[in-house]
Amino acid sequence: MEIKFEILLINPPAGVLFGLQKGSGNAVESLQKQMSGTGDLSFTFEAIVKGDSAADALPKLSGAFVQGPAGGKFVYIGIGTYAGQWDSIWSRRLKVPLTGITWEDIDATSKGAFLRTKVPGTGKDGGPNCATVKPFEGWKLVIK
Repeated sequence: MEIKFEILLINPPAGVLFGLQKGSGNAVESLQKQMSGTGDLSFTFEAIVKGDSAADALPKLSGAFVQGPAGGKFVYIGIGTYAGQWDSIWSRRLKVPLTGITWEDIDATSKGAFLRTKVPGTGKDGGPNCATVKPFEGWKLVIK
């Protein structure tokens, strides 16, 4: 089973390229590339749900966009050179945790819902937000 996710990057600094990282190691691609302007950016992806709700406390996620070890899965947003903006002064990645997702959330997505999170696009230094999102407000169920 696959479920849909949406990351809303809130008010990133203007003039920076952002992209959703697909793959890992030498097989990395930056997709859904967007140049920031005056508004928010949106990235969507799907993840594969594994596990058994009767045996596993939480669902296990995998797929082309999912990174990290079991129990610590996340998605990367590439920033500046990591998104393909080779003349950028920024070489960063934003790590969006895939935590707090329950079997109830998974069940709801089978009825047309999806999971969304909002993360700040600007860091404390005024540049693009990077490293692990903190504080992370989690994933919210969105009913279509």
